[in-house]
Amino acid sequence: MAASDETLTPPDKAQRRPRPSFRTRLLLLLAVVGPGIITANVDNDAGGITTYSVAGAHYGYSLLWMLGLVAIALILIQEMSARLGVITGKGLADLIRERMGIRTTLAIVGILLIANLANTVSEFAGVAASMEIFGISKFISVPIVAVGVWLLIVKGSYKMVERIFLVASALYLAYVASGIMAKPPWGEVLQASVTPSFHFDAGYITIIVTIIGTTIAPWMQFYQQASIVDKGLRPEDYAYERLDVIIGSIFAVIIAAFITIACAATLFKSGIKISTAQDAALALGPLAGSNAAALFALGLLNASVFSAAILPLSTAYVVCEALGWEAGVSRNWQEAPVFFWVYTTLIVLGAGDHPAADQVPD
Repeated sequence: MAASDETLTPPDKAQRRPRPSFRTRLLLLLAVVGPGIITANVDNDAGGITTYSVAGAHYGYSLLWMLGLVAIALILIQEMSARLGVITGKGLADLIRERMGIRTTLAIVGILLIANLANTVSEFAGVAASMEIFGISKFISVPIVAVGVWLLIVKGSYKMVERIFLVASALYLAYVASGIMAKPPWGEVLQASVTPSFHFDAGYITIIVTIIGTTIAPWMQFYQQASIVDKGLRPEDYAYERLDVIIGSIFAVIIAAFITIACAATLFKSGIKISTAQDAALALGPLAGSNAAALFALGLLNASVFSAAILPLSTAYVVCEALGWEAGVSRNWQEAPVFFWVYTTLIVLGAGDHPAADQVPD
């Protein structure tokens, strides 16, 4: 009796699937992208913009070389977080609780809660600073933004919120335009980008440490992993999520570079010292034109609103994961009351206790 075709077919060939077409892979990538791009870019917040602005204004192009190294470190750290989220289907705080126990987890959550509240205050101060450049009082801008980001999370679905966050990430291109309009010497920029330099003075070392700290922050790993879980990504999505992380990290560092370039080409060249992102935007007007200054201020506003929404969201995820409570943007208040109460409380505290517009923390 002749053997059937199925019997003669080698097992590896029987199980081999045709390689997806380029169009299919592109659609899969577009369906997965979000957590990596959003997490990397939201850290270019008011404090981050201040740091890069000061770096360019005080040290010119001399710190551009380290941004490539920062990009590599950011990719490595965020990729590990993405891998944990995709493979385990659990948030980072959840995994810490399982591995290290509730006491250690609560200690970590307490530290993160204090840090995120301070940063949320900073983001609303950034909103105030950017809107005052356009002549709008902080007593108007801050409450409106606070209500807006609260409604976005409390009333929106995960898919809608993610799309809005991706648009906010794209708006960082305003800094690329601002940097180009500053007309820097591109040959000098390129040389500084690939030529390491170092000065043994306190200010230079401090700004290097600050750049690393403002680009790679602890809350990012918690938020990205929680976002991956909330989105429902699975192990088979890992390759696309890794690409999401790489694209987001490179884009975020490019934005940081252009903020530095814009300030180096104008403020450093003119010997103008600054201490905040608002100072940078106001000083750019006479040197690079009103359009460059407006774009810089718009970028600060976008970054501040973006971060004011995500930092409290990250904290709400962490608290609920640590204690085993329900969490998720697509859930309603009845399904995840603690999640939304934590988010609401941080928004109220952050918007109600921000410093003056000219005192945005680093």
